[in-house]
Amino acid sequence: MSEISLKKYNTFNIDATCQEIHFIKQVNDLELFFGMSPDQYYILGGGSNVLLLDNIHKIILKNEIKGIELIHDLDHEVVLRVGGGEIWNDMVQWSVEHHYSGIENLSLIPGTVGAAPVQNIGAYGVELKDVLVRVEGVNITEGKIMTINNVGCQFGYRDSIFKHELKDVFFITHIHLKLSKIPKLNIDYAALKQELDQLNIFTPTAKDISEVVTKIRKQKLPDPAIIGNAGSFFKNTTISKNKYDLLLKNYPTIPMYPVDDDTVKIPSAWLIEQAGWKGYRYGDAGCHEKQALVLVNYGNASGKNIYDLALQIIASVEQKFGVRLTMEVNLWN
Repeated sequence: MSEISLKKYNTFNIDATCQEIHFIKQVNDLELFFGMSPDQYYILGGGSNVLLLDNIHKIILKNEIKGIELIHDLDHEVVLRVGGGEIWNDMVQWSVEHHYSGIENLSLIPGTVGAAPVQNIGAYGVELKDVLVRVEGVNITEGKIMTINNVGCQFGYRDSIFKHELKDVFFITHIHLKLSKIPKLNIDYAALKQELDQLNIFTPTAKDISEVVTKIRKQKLPDPAIIGNAGSFFKNTTISKNKYDLLLKNYPTIPMYPVDDDTVKIPSAWLIEQAGWKGYRYGDAGCHEKQALVLVNYGNASGKNIYDLALQIIASVEQKFGVRLTMEVNLWN
């Protein structure tokens, strides 16, 4: 059986191979794989949140289910049914052009619609859970078509049931989103508000916000078409308030965002930068010079090169701060 290059199917541009890839364009295409166990296949969207550590010996099921369908058109809101194989940012731009608000803060997040609930993608004060009504999909192992509502998705910070009980067994075919016809805009995020103010935009539209978010992301994050990357490689770090107070004594400038009365979130980029890794490069693997959360492939790095760098950063941050970083990217081998 001939080997298939996966370089164009992952945004790290890792040149690993597989022997079998199936392009899923409709729900019925999955019937062939009913009853398979997760150790026999991987589910692939846009490849924007995976790191290929080696050549892949499992079957790959690539989500290419398309379509944006208006299923409820009410006075003040709409509900859309969107195919899991749609590109997420294309969906955002479609909604903005149709004057629907709710996901404009999530502009330019890479990947597919089907991958969005897995991560509960979020940016600039908005998360997918804020607008998601339900998910349609197939439990491949059980061969069952299922619908899961917002509560059933068990959303958390970059987290969902699709990372736990349904990890690797649930293929998301469609999602339903509730968007507003009346502008319901979130401009509380400091960087976003600052950019809008500089542009003298004081009553922004969803399109304004989308354009500003896109501008900010392009300034901060490398384009995978030029430098291979998967966006944020690490999650932001959640620690107890007590732990934060101890760190504050030694690091008075350490930033934080309250989560609740007992917990705070620290920007992992700050920890990585303070540990001296921002801009570091070894061979073609590196930590990006503008955004320390982003690990990059400057050309011919292997997945293992990137992974080894990640482990070094994790160990270094833990040694310096007593805090352990968590990878956001999925590891495939």
